[in-house]
Amino acid sequence: MADKSKQEPENTAARVALWRAIHVQQDPPPHVLQDEIGLQLLAPPEGWQKRGDMHPIGTRPFRASIVARARFLEDLLEERAADGVSQYVILGAGLDTFAQRHTELAKRLQTFEIDQPGPQAWKRKRLEELSFGVPSHLHLVPVDFEAGQSWLQLIAAEGFDANKPAVVASTGVSMYLSKEAVSATLREVSGLAQGTTLVMSFMLPIDQAEAEVRASIKQAEAGARANGTPWISFFTPDEMLELARQAGFKQVEHVSAVALSQRYFADRSDGMRLPNNSEELLVATT
Repeated sequence: MADKSKQEPENTAARVALWRAIHVQQDPPPHVLQDEIGLQLLAPPEGWQKRGDMHPIGTRPFRASIVARARFLEDLLEERAADGVSQYVILGAGLDTFAQRHTELAKRLQTFEIDQPGPQAWKRKRLEELSFGVPSHLHLVPVDFEAGQSWLQLIAAEGFDANKPAVVASTGVSMYLSKEAVSATLREVSGLAQGTTLVMSFMLPIDQAEAEVRASIKQAEAGARANGTPWISFFTPDEMLELARQAGFKQVEHVSAVALSQRYFADRSDGMRLPNNSEELLVATT
């Protein structure tokens, strides 16, 4: 098992932040997401771009997936905020930088970032050191899941109102959880106020991924296992939709990689697109 007490981000969270930065620094415009703040937080040693897991071509499909899912989520959040939603919950926040990049929208929301205590404390310290600070509308909520702490109870203590709708994000998390834990999260979110929307990413079975990226996905899975954070849950879209229905959501939708590629990468000359049948999205509304 990974050491959840360590005072630094998980390897996967750091990689996501660096891929976001590479998208801005090396991919041609238009950029789907403008985010170099995670890079500032990490302050990696010189030459980080030459790491094997940062190869600008080899990692391009996965980088596309990372920036597309983040952009989709933030587009949806902006739409829901225009409809009056004022709460945003990020499960497994890692190095998410929404509050620092969208300062005007963030002021209209109460944002609750949930993560393990060690990485959460590290992030708070770095935000202070870089003069971003932690404004009153941003709540960094440490939750020790292994100790049985309830994220719902802890965000309620920070001011979350379960009687008001929210947007809840859980991206890049479900593959590390048991199917029972994923189902439990779905039930918890489905019990929130009417109009609450969950965006959850999920991994399809690796043997269903398109052939040209399958080896890279297997390599990533092996690396996660070696780091003590193995991928343990995979779902087909139909399985994920059924789990959401069983949890009590009124509306469920599968957003495919094809749909995200068409939405954010159409007409590009660099061939950047998401890998099909890899990590895709569930959008479920109470």
